[in-house]
Amino acid sequence: MSLDKNFIEESQKKLLDEKRRIEEDLERFAKPTDAPGEYETTFGDQGTDEDENASEVEEYTDNLALENSLEKQLKEIHEALARIDDGTYGYCENCQKEIDTDRLKAYPAAKTCINCN
Repeated sequence: MSLDKNFIEESQKKLLDEKRRIEEDLERFAKPTDAPGEYETTFGDQGTDEDENASEVEEYTDNLALENSLEKQLKEIHEALARIDDGTYGYCENCQKEIDTDRLKAYPAAKTCINCN
C-alpha cells in the first residue's frame, strides 16, 4: 500500500511551513552563505566593556549551537522534499518498507521506519 496523494501533499505543506519557520529563526542571528541551506552566525557588536564582551561571546556560542541544530533540521527537510519529488517519500531508506503514517505525521522528515531508527 502506497501513501495517499493527499497525505503526501499535507506532509509537503508541513515541511515547507517548517522550512520557512526555520529560515526565519536562522535569519534572526545568522546570515545565509553562498551554499544553499547554510548560514553563518553573526557576532554581536563588540563594546569596550569586558562584561559586555563576555556576554557577546556567550550569546555567539549559544547562537552557533542553535544554528547547527537548525541547519541539520533544514537539511532533513530538504531531503524529505527531494524524496517527495522523486517518489520515494514515506519509504525507509534502510529496509525500503513503508514508514508508518503516524510516524510521518509526527515527524514528516522521517527517512527511516521505527524498526530501523
